[in-house]
Amino acid sequence: MTPNQACLNLLGLSRRARKQIAGEGLTLTAIRNQSAKLVFIASDTGPTTAKKFHDKAQSYNVPVIDTFTKEELSAASGNPRTVYAITDAGFAKKMLAIMTP
Repeated sequence: MTPNQACLNLLGLSRRARKQIAGEGLTLTAIRNQSAKLVFIASDTGPTTAKKFHDKAQSYNVPVIDTFTKEELSAASGNPRTVYAITDAGFAKKMLAIMTP
């Protein structure tokens, strides 16, 4: 199994464990109140949305993964969204460990 596939599997698990927030508005709120431990942004998101979330996550020291397309993220999580936040530190730590070589 590739690292990308393992991370996407964990994304699906986090949704079933209710440790995931999907959608732009909810994710922005989660970043602001510091409940977001990791943010996924689809690589094919519009430039304005991508910049907004990158900047907001950087200002609150939340790591970002933006290597997956909207289709890959939607298939893994079951929600057709472009932005996701992981609210569990354990899931976030494992996903970051998988994705960083």
